[in-house]
Amino acid sequence: MKAAVVVFPGSNCDRDLAVAFERAGFDVTMVWHKDSALPSGVDIVGVPGGFSYGDYLRCGAIAAQSPICKAVVDHANRGGYAVGICNGFQVLTETGVLPGALLRNAGLKYICRSVDLTVTTSNSVFTEGYSAGDVISVPIAHHDGNYFADAETIAKLQGEDRIAFSYCDNPNGSLGDIAGILSENRRVLGMMPHPERAADEAHGGTDGVAVFRALTGIVATA
Repeated sequence: MKAAVVVFPGSNCDRDLAVAFERAGFDVTMVWHKDSALPSGVDIVGVPGGFSYGDYLRCGAIAAQSPICKAVVDHANRGGYAVGICNGFQVLTETGVLPGALLRNAGLKYICRSVDLTVTTSNSVFTEGYSAGDVISVPIAHHDGNYFADAETIAKLQGEDRIAFSYCDNPNGSLGDIAGILSENRRVLGMMPHPERAADEAHGGTDGVAVFRALTGIVATA
């Protein structure tokens, strides 16, 4: 099983994400933003948190135009698995792989703390290790995590059971308390909280482990 983790100038959670994949059983390759292709045989792509290109222009907007993102989009369009976390979620919305946008936090402040999330659906490879309704604790660290989409998109996400995680106590103003969403084929997850930072007991908890562990069974039998 192979995972690729994209590295942009300003990424700061790429190594954490690689370790989470490795501990789940993946062979991980780090992929530079100027590369134009993913490694052969990659099963899942991870787009990590951080501040790609210094968050200039708009969070994720410049990264979305990088050579590697075309390959990521092609991978997703072919039905490949991908996960974008925090800045990675912003990048996936900027590429159009996921709908909506991440705006400035409603309180206009950077937030860095653990929050409680409700697992909104267990009907995805990323969340099937939980039960719908489970409450887990996962860190957030963002300034632009306020999820926004038009009313039609929000209704579609809700109607198609594509909201993966919701905030129990909304820290940033996201519509519908949305903390993470799934693509239409349910093979791409974007979420603002950091499950890779909740994947080691030494770091304070392991509530995020299931996001990565469930993938191994699906990918191995794909």
